[in-house]
Formats: sequence, structure tokens, C-alpha cells
Amino acid sequence: MKKYFGLRGSSLNRAIVFLVVWPAFGCYAYNLAVMGGLLTLNSFIETFPLLNTITTTGAEQHYNSQILGTVMGLYNIGGIFGSLLCIYFGDRLGRRRVIAIAASVAMIGAILMATAFGTAQLIVARLVLGLGTGGYLATVPVWQSELSRASDRGASLVANTAFIGSGISLALFLDLGFYFVGSNSVSWRFPFAFQIVLLLMVAGFVAFLPESPRWLVKQGRCDEAREILALLLDVEPDSDAINFDIRDMEASLSVSSSESRWGVFKMGRQRTMHRTILASAGQFFQQLCGINAITLYTTTLFEGFLGMDPVNARILSACIGFADIAGGVVAYFTIERLGRRILMIWTSIGLCICMAILAGTTSNPGNSGALIVAVVFVYMFEGIFSIGFSGLPYLYAAEVAPLQHRAATNAISTATVWAFSFMVAEVTPVGLNTIKHKYFIIYAVFNAAIALLVYFCFPETKGRTLEEIDEIFLQSNNIFDPPRVARRLPRLHLSEEVDQKRSLSEERGAHALKEL
Repeated sequence: MKKYFGLRGSSLNRAIVFLVVWPAFGCYAYNLAVMGGLLTLNSFIETFPLLNTITTTGAEQHYNSQILGTVMGLYNIGGIFGSLLCIYFGDRLGRRRVIAIAASVAMIGAILMATAFGTAQLIVARLVLGLGTGGYLATVPVWQSELSRASDRGASLVANTAFIGSGISLALFLDLGFYFVGSNSVSWRFPFAFQIVLLLMVAGFVAFLPESPRWLVKQGRCDEAREILALLLDVEPDSDAINFDIRDMEASLSVSSSESRWGVFKMGRQRTMHRTILASAGQFFQQLCGINAITLYTTTLFEGFLGMDPVNARILSACIGFADIAGGVVAYFTIERLGRRILMIWTSIGLCICMAILAGTTSNPGNSGALIVAVVFVYMFEGIFSIGFSGLPYLYAAEVAPLQHRAATNAISTATVWAFSFMVAEVTPVGLNTIKHKYFIIYAVFNAAIALLVYFCFPETKGRTLEEIDEIFLQSNNIFDPPRVARRLPRLHLSEEVDQKRSLSEERGAHALKEL
């Protein structure tokens, strides 16, 4: 079989996205949504009575909501450890090998979930599933960004938003379909097991696709990196563009080559710790905006909180993924035109408004008109979130991290996602059962603060090579400098200068021939 299926250029880039990135992010989102749609099934409640918050009341409901929050949140605890393990293994094993191993571990967790006959097994399954998911989620965006061109890196990675939306829709439509199976346990076992198909795609196809050229340069395997870059750019391996790309990577490494793996916690010339905090802050914003309060409990929110019948609640929950896909399409076409900062700022403002309206419209459960408005703004929240906070934080974390510490920085930032996702999963059932509609006000305040922090602290990275982004931080002296430096820093990528000089040379040659 030909190497990389005989693909090169844009065809090879599309294969990377649709054979590995889509099922990876789709499976991650699938797991966020699939269990929330099964919590109200009679067969599920009979197997796991401690997770029943629908037909219980009073002290029992309060106790069960705490257990439910813990079981849902243990997936995130596994994700934290899976992400942090990439600090050590991310550079030691390489991007592809980590992705394949992590997807295999997640498969074991999926099998345990699909065969669970008690809460104890479900707890173990959630932990193992999270461990594997955390590993590949911390690595796939790094691998993808290191294989992408500067001009289309943003669009490529932010397309993951649509993949997340497709995973949510797939999970909730399966939940809806199997709701009609009845009291048979297949109604929840099959949705748990279906994700194995996606994980097999990730683990199987990544072995036949290219390794990150930047990781190869870091390992001293420059000839392999040159070959892969040539295939990705569809040029000759000894072209000027490839020569300058390799030289840029080596120069970036030389700045911090003497630092250990734990240099990610030091400032240094490249302000590595500052960049790690920025990468983690983006992921922190993703969780503190309130998305998992909506996504994890969509069916429960519609059925138990807004009082809808089970079928309508599941139909509306299943369709919410389309809002994610729509937001992902908007992000795809605007990320390189408007930039990262503008999308994040306006997204946080939009989410603030949505949460404030949700707090008001759900304050009176007897007002059917207000509840209809609440459903509309749940959809709007999901769509707006997808524009600036779904795939974009993964892109931004991979962009701001220096090559020497990119795996470690992304491992830490992804662990941040899991940590605060756990917190939200843990407190949301209790919050909705105690302070009711006021729970949404908390997220409205968080979103207003996020807009200010992005404006003052986050530099724009659109159109920059990963090596140019290094230069932004080399010229910064404090946390408020990077946005200002990014605005005034000229384009420095050498291969672009080569292309310009080549075009100028060709024009001069053509002009000289015309004169002759």
C-alpha cells in the first residue's frame, strides 16, 4: 500500500481531518451528551437506582443528585489524569502513538459502560473512558496544528466545533431512537457501545497518517520531517519553502532546548509559564461560560426543569447539536477574517445575554410563553458557544504553546477543561435543584468577566506561523504586552518572504525577456 494512501497536499490534509480528527472530537462530544439522554429511561433507573433524580423527591432526590453529579463527573477525573500523562508521554512517544494508545484505552472504558450491571462498574468505566479520552483530546489538536499551514490552521481546527456538534447530535438522536425500545436494557447499552466504532477509526487510521514534522525535528529526524512537509504542501522536499520551515523550527527549538520537560512551569525568554496560563485560561473560559450545565443535562433540563413530556424533551435535545454545527460553520468562515480575539469576546458577550435571559424566563415554571423563550435561548446559547468557545480554545492552546513544551502545555490546558468540567457536572444537579433559575445568573457574570480578560490579555494569532507567535512572547515583558506586540509585529515567516522574492524575480525575468 502506498504511504499515506498515496495522498498529498489538500487531499492528505482532508484525510487527517475526516479519518482521525472528526471521530476523535465527535466521540468526545458523544460522551458528553449520550449519558444525559439516558438518565430518565426506566431500564436505566432500574439498573442504577442511585442515579434516579426524576421520580424521587425531597432528601432522596437531593442525595441521588449528588451521586449523579459524582458519576457524571468521574469521566472528567479520568480525563484530567489522561491529559496530564501527556506531559511525560506526549514528546516521548510521539503524537500518533499517544493518540492510538489513548483511543484504545477509551475503547476499554466504552465496553465496560455498555456491559455495566451496577453503579460500581459504571464508575470504573467512566474513569477508564475519561483516561483515554483525556489522552487523545490533549494530543489531537497539537498533532493537527503542527500539520496545518498558517493560512488555514484556524479554519482547520475550528472545524472541530462542527465535529463536536455532530457528536452531540449523534448521541442524542440515538438516545431518542432507543427510547422507543421500551424497558429493554438495549435502549441504553447500545448507545454506550456505539462509540467504539468512532474509537476504532481513530486508533486504526492514525497509524497510516503522517507524524508531526515539528515533533520529528525535535527528535532530530529532519529528513522525515522534510518529506512530510513536502507532501502536506505538495512541493519538492528540497524547495526553499521547506528549507525555511525546517530552519524556523530549529531556531524555535534552540531558544529553549536546554530546558527540561518541566520548563513549562518557568517563565524564561519565551515566557513559557505565561503561555501555559493563557492556554489553560482559554479552556477555563470554555467551561465557566456554562456550556456543560446545558449539554450534560439537556434532556433532564427540558423534561425535569421545564416540565416537557419525555418524547418532546428528547427531540429538542437531539436537535440541539444542529445549533453546534451551525455555529461551527460560522466559525469556519470567520476565524481567519475576524481573528481569535474578536470571536472569543463577542461570544462571551452573547453567552452572558443568553444566560441572563434563561434566568429570567425559567423563574416562573407556570408561564408557558416564557418557557418557550427559554428553549429558544438554550439553542442560541449552544450556537453562539460553538462560534467562539467550542473548538477555538483547543486551537489557541496549540498556537500559543512553544514547540519545546507544546505537548506539556496542551496536556495542562486540556486537564483544565476536565477539571472544571468535573466541577460543573458535580454542582449542576444540585444547583438546579436548590437555587433553580438563579443558577444561570452565576454564568452570566462569568461570561461578562471573560470578555474583559480576553480583550486585555489575549494576543491575536490569526495568519501567524507557530514560530512567529514565539516572537510575540519574546518581545513581551508582562501579561498585558502580547496583544499590543501582536498588533505591531510585522510578518516574519521566511518562506513567505521567499515566495515574494521568487515572484518578484519571475516578474523581472519576464520583463527582461520582453525587452530583449
